[in-house]
Amino acid sequence: MRQLIAPRIAVDSAIRSGKPVIDGTRVPVDLVVGKLGGGMSMEDIATEYDLVIEDILAVLQYAATVLAAEEVRATA
Repeated sequence: MRQLIAPRIAVDSAIRSGKPVIDGTRVPVDLVVGKLGGGMSMEDIATEYDLVIEDILAVLQYAATVLAAEEVRATA
């Protein structure tokens, strides 16, 4: 069952094993972040995966929200 977890970002156990994807697609959030981190432009990603720039911006917003909530504890 599809569940919207952020604007334009959804999870569905039947799609990509429940990984967050851009809503209405099978494009995982982590793939888009990885492509951006690898130097691919937003325009090229949009063209290659049939997305709009707003989808990619939603991915970045979702990733920022998830990272902001993450708690990392340094151990020595």
